[in-house]
Amino acid sequence: MFRNRFLLVGLFLIVLTIIYFSFFESGTTDTPAVADPETYRAEVAQKRKEKEEFFRTSSESPFTDNVPFKPLIYFNPDPSYRVSARLELFADKKKLVVPLTDGSEEVYEKYAHAVFTLQDEVCRLLVLKHANTLSILFKDKTSGKETYGGGRYLDFTTDDARENRLLIDFNEAYNPYCAYNHEYACPLPPAENTLPIAVRAGEKYREP
Repeated sequence: MFRNRFLLVGLFLIVLTIIYFSFFESGTTDTPAVADPETYRAEVAQKRKEKEEFFRTSSESPFTDNVPFKPLIYFNPDPSYRVSARLELFADKKKLVVPLTDGSEEVYEKYAHAVFTLQDEVCRLLVLKHANTLSILFKDKTSGKETYGGGRYLDFTTDDARENRLLIDFNEAYNPYCAYNHEYACPLPPAENTLPIAVRAGEKYREP
């Protein structure tokens, strides 16, 4: 009797362990829930409206007298494109020479690899550091079709990387200035930062 009881207790503990790792450990790379999806979508829409107003009116806009402003276009905000990525930090500061669209080059620091699961695919993106900004320059299966062929960007502060984790929201993916105005030179995504999935989130592309 006691042996059977201990056996049942052991099996129960094993089941609890499996449940824990299934929901907590693996869940750390899943999509973090938002408190209110509608509020989240409204916040994303407001940010996009503010960016468009900046592009329309600011002297720092890539749109000029020679490049008339055209409204920006986006995929609809989708909370499922928010992922909590595990950061695999580089032990030593490694430099990466990144080519720009005009043939020149910039030097970035390799900060980490961000590892996450999206659309049931395990994805891995190189995170670069320049000054105090962390950036992910990436392409995916929409690049050159629905989105800019030169890739899209995501920016973070160093404070966003906490406890070796980084919240990546692809709804904030944006086009570099050279997508609007060819007079700008923009860094190109590293070859390894081409995702095997279609990221239908963030900014789309229309010809200047």
